[in-house]
Amino acid sequence: MRKKQKTTPSPPRRTNATVEESDLFDGLPDDLVVFILCKVSSSASSPSDLISILFTCKRLNRLAVHPLVLSKASPKALAIRAKNWSDSAHRFLKLCVNSGNIEASYTLGMIRFYCLQNRGSGASLMAKAAIKTHAPALYSLAVIQFNGSGGSKNDKNLKAGVALCARAAFLGHVDALRELGHCLQDGYGVRQNVAEGRRLLVQANTRELASVLRARSASPDPSLSGSGCLLSDFGCDVTEPETHPVNTFLKEWFGSGCDGSSGLRMCSHVGCGRPETRPHEFRRCSVCGAVNYCSRGCQALDWKLRHKMECVPMEQWLDDNNGGDNGGVGGGEEVGEQN
Repeated sequence: MRKKQKTTPSPPRRTNATVEESDLFDGLPDDLVVFILCKVSSSASSPSDLISILFTCKRLNRLAVHPLVLSKASPKALAIRAKNWSDSAHRFLKLCVNSGNIEASYTLGMIRFYCLQNRGSGASLMAKAAIKTHAPALYSLAVIQFNGSGGSKNDKNLKAGVALCARAAFLGHVDALRELGHCLQDGYGVRQNVAEGRRLLVQANTRELASVLRARSASPDPSLSGSGCLLSDFGCDVTEPETHPVNTFLKEWFGSGCDGSSGLRMCSHVGCGRPETRPHEFRRCSVCGAVNYCSRGCQALDWKLRHKMECVPMEQWLDDNNGGDNGGVGGGEEVGEQN
């Protein structure tokens, strides 16, 4: 009798459906994956939306840092918290800058100029964004020119500040429009034209009100009306403008104020975060002398939001404090209260 041969069972054959299921993602072309990642990057609400993609798999880790994806990153995707600042965060922003992301140029420029005190590199990055018609970068450079930030008082360039403000205002930047209106009213860096200055101030308030009305009509969120609102010059409740992520970074970086031993202070507007780069750089309120502002735009917003209820004449403030000093900013330029 012939002995039966033992046969080993053959492995189960994979069906076409199984093959297609396992290779579905791998079969997608890189161009399509990059296109999808660009959409995710441009709509990201926080840096974690991008970071979570990097840890998904090797392929996404490689494609998520594609120059096209980084160039589309939204401001909120670049909203790094000051407490999380590190060399890797710095490298990430530089990658975005090298990819042509205008927001990254502005964000890293502000951080380098004010936080890392690398004035030349920071101003250069902001200028790079300004050349590509980035309105906040144009306005920030105008503030630097008005104050002579990073240099001495003699480094102020009022004409350059007005020119930059005019360009930012043309692009629809409300604070720049308001700043330009005050410059024309006061003849600050430009020939005085009270009527034109007043017209620009009315236009700035109109745009501010219109943006809030659009937001309210688009979203019936109760937080957009009621408490915590500014009162516009038209007598309407207007919500406080959303703070740019880089201004939030500056506020967190410097905390409640700059180094007290050096006599440097932050702009008193809660949504700004800019610090002085030398003593007495910012102008102070001419009534109380207790608050400092980097610009007229910040002063106007803070007046409507908070300072209008808190401003006390300096004489009364000194009497209440038994003749104390004015906080060490007596040499600063003064800014009058808003009507």
